[in-house]
Amino acid sequence: MRAALDDAGLRPSDVDGLVTFTMDDNAEIAVAREIGAGELTFLSRIGYGGGAACAVVQQAVMAVATGVASTVVCYRALNERSGRRFGQATLPPGLDASWHYPMGLATPAAMVAMVARRYMHDYGATTDDFGRVTVAARRYAATNPAAWFYRRPITLDDHRASRWIAEPLRLLDCCQESDGAVALVVTSASRARDLRQPPALISAAAQGSGADQFVMTSYYRDELAALPEMGVVARQLWGQSGFTPGDVRTAVLYDHFTPYVLMQLEELGFCGRGEARHLIGSAECPPINPNGGQLGEAYIHGMNGIAEGVRQVRGSAANQVPGDGPVLVTAGTGVPTSGLILSTA
Repeated sequence: MRAALDDAGLRPSDVDGLVTFTMDDNAEIAVAREIGAGELTFLSRIGYGGGAACAVVQQAVMAVATGVASTVVCYRALNERSGRRFGQATLPPGLDASWHYPMGLATPAAMVAMVARRYMHDYGATTDDFGRVTVAARRYAATNPAAWFYRRPITLDDHRASRWIAEPLRLLDCCQESDGAVALVVTSASRARDLRQPPALISAAAQGSGADQFVMTSYYRDELAALPEMGVVARQLWGQSGFTPGDVRTAVLYDHFTPYVLMQLEELGFCGRGEARHLIGSAECPPINPNGGQLGEAYIHGMNGIAEGVRQVRGSAANQVPGDGPVLVTAGTGVPTSGLILSTA
C-alpha cells in the first residue's frame, strides 16, 4: 500500500477509505495503523472470493463519487502457497455446499470440471481448445519479468502431457497458488490528473449475479455451459461506458481455469455461444492477459489483473499493447462477479 501511494504521489495520511475482500485476513484498522493513515470515513468488504476483485474498485468509485471519501485504497493480500494451499478441499463454507460436497465436489477444479465437460458436450470444444488459452498466457508471462513463469513458455504438447487434476482439466488448465499482495488507489479524476502518474480513468464498474446463482456449482440452470453472471456485468459495462467489444484494446480476463476464459469471451459479446475456441488466436480476438494472467504471472485473486489494466492504460506494461482503446478487466466467474473498463483520462 505504501508503494502504491508513493507511485501516485500521495501520503498515507491522505487515505480516508479502505476496501478489501471478505476473505482477506488483514483488518482495516490494523492496516491503517501500519501505514500511518489517519481518520477513516469509509470501510467496505466484498464477498464471493475472486468475484470481488473489480467490485472493490466499484465500491471505492461510489465512495469518491458521493463524497464519502476522497482517497480509497483497495487491497488484497494472501499467502495461498506458503500459508494454506488455496486449491485444496476445505470445510464447506455454507448451506449451498451440502448439495455437492458429499458427492466429492470439494475443490474449485472439480467444480469447474463439471461445467467444462458440459461445455465440451454442447459445443464440441476439446481439451486442446483449453490448452491454447494457457499456452497464450504463458507466452506473455515468459516476457514479463514480474511473472512467476518468466522465461518459461509452454507448448500445446506440454499442456497435453500435464497430469489430470479433475477431468477434463489438466494441471496447466489451473491457475497458480501464489503469495502476494496488490493495492490500488482510487481518487477523483480531477485530482488524479495532478498526481505523479498518468491516471487510468474508470469508465465503467459493475457487479453481477445470475438467476439461480450458486458458488462455482450453478448446475441447476436451464443452460449449464454459460456464465450468466458475467453477462449481467457485461451489459452494464458496455452501457455505462458507451464502448463495445470491438473497441477493446486488450482484455485482462480472470483466468482461474482455462474453460472460463472461453466462456467469458462469449458472455462479454466478443463472439457467440460456443465460438470462443475459434476466436482465440484469430485476428478478431483482442490480446488477452498480456501480463500472463493468473495462469502465468500470479494468482492474487484477480487484483494483479487490475494492476495490469492500469499499466496498459499508462503505457508502462511489460508487454504493452499498442493503441488508445479501453482496457477490459474481469473478476472471478462461477460466483457473483464484477468488471471494469479502464481508459485514458
